[in-house]
Amino acid sequence: MATIEECRAALERLAGNMGGADGAVRAAAGPARTVSCHITDLDVTFAGRMADGRIEVRETLPGPPRERARIRLAMTGDDLVALVDGALPFARAWGSGRVRLEAGLRDLLRLRKLL
Repeated sequence: MATIEECRAALERLAGNMGGADGAVRAAAGPARTVSCHITDLDVTFAGRMADGRIEVRETLPGPPRERARIRLAMTGDDLVALVDGALPFARAWGSGRVRLEAGLRDLLRLRKLL
């Protein structure tokens, strides 16, 4: 099982990948949005913002998200690490229910370019 530190490191790698992406992918991030990622097996939530083509994790909170972010993800720590490492395709994980993603339609359309 992935640890909190491994999950935070995976989110930092994802942020770095997004920051180094080409203009079309960075533009897909769109306007600033609040983001939460609930790691279900650790029962911890990483909360922050997505802006300027990057994710910035600002808080690590125990339990599920306290506030409703515009973009909400939920998955196990192992799945987060596998997604970021490229070992788990996002579409397969989402389609099978291993990853839950809740967002407005416009955000969903933008996010599919990022993930």
